[in-house]
Amino acid sequence: MTPWSRLWNRSMPRARFPGSGWLASAWIACLAASVRMVAESLPPPPAALGIPRPGPTNDAPYAPQPILPGGIVLPLYPPGSPHLNASRVHEAEYYQLSRSVPGRISWITNIHNPSLEFHPVEPGNNSGATVILVAGGGHRTLNVGTEAADFVPYFFNHGVNTVILRNRLRADGYDVNRDAVRDAVQALRWVRAHAAAWNLDPHRIGIMGFSAGAELAAPTALFFEEYDRTNSVPGDPLAGISCRPDFVGVIYPGPTPFARGGNPAVPRNAPPAFLMSGGSGDRIHALWATEYLTAMLNAGIPNVESHIYGNGRHPGDPLPDGSRMTGGLTDRQGIPLGTWQDRFIDWFRDLGFLQKPGVETKAARDTAAFLSQPPPKPYP
Repeated sequence: MTPWSRLWNRSMPRARFPGSGWLASAWIACLAASVRMVAESLPPPPAALGIPRPGPTNDAPYAPQPILPGGIVLPLYPPGSPHLNASRVHEAEYYQLSRSVPGRISWITNIHNPSLEFHPVEPGNNSGATVILVAGGGHRTLNVGTEAADFVPYFFNHGVNTVILRNRLRADGYDVNRDAVRDAVQALRWVRAHAAAWNLDPHRIGIMGFSAGAELAAPTALFFEEYDRTNSVPGDPLAGISCRPDFVGVIYPGPTPFARGGNPAVPRNAPPAFLMSGGSGDRIHALWATEYLTAMLNAGIPNVESHIYGNGRHPGDPLPDGSRMTGGLTDRQGIPLGTWQDRFIDWFRDLGFLQKPGVETKAARDTAAFLSQPPPKPYP
């Protein structure tokens, strides 16, 4: 014991608990009353600042507002586009804020003027790669908190630019395949069109979809040739700009085009894919991921990677302890499923997407080599 601690022990009076019984209860009640008096005498805590809010409405198309500071927001379609619902395009989006975290948007609905929100990285760390994030929500909501906004700082630290897609929802009267998939494809074209202005590598632009969002991401990897052919008409400002994603993330997906007996053709230049799902605890989504994987392997598409975790449920599913499974990149109480995003970065780095901009990626070289060979024989 140091001299100072000995002096403290000798000079300070000993704290004594009043004991048990009614005296202890009275002492505890007195202490609680004192705490309440102090709390009631304090001013109320200040309100949170910088809460994101939807923009004003008028007769013009609604102007989407950034959901994270610094976001560059770009509507996907020009005013008067035949792809927009003219009777509702002026309506404001609805933001559902977290009840416990001030300023955090959990989900968005009432999206009638779909948009993309670009978040760049610092020039000194810029790989030129860009991930378009497509959140899930069962086509009822767009869960941009866990499945979009949280990824902006994560990818920022790896030198990867991010784009949050706000696509239209079935709950607001839109058709998923006709409208929402078109929004995803249009986002790929717009980002590639802005590559030079935004210091992006036009050959490192891809898309990552979560749950219902994967129902938008997966078709972009299969039908890009058809979309490019039918949407490059004279007068289109994006004519000639390819919507082929350079990579695709299919994360605990909803039904892909291969589900329920679907058998679409797989283009030989289909992009590399990263797939992830929980296993038996998220059985149906794991099966949908595996159907996509099997189709890519049968076609021989290079650089397709899949992680089906033994322990994991779908986001929102109840857990034995009464809580619910989290989504996106959250830790998930320490189970390996919670580290899938690091496996994605391993895959992404291996394919050359994190090297300096302008250098041909391994993914591009492998696709070119695959196209130079005869198609693989069908699996018997």
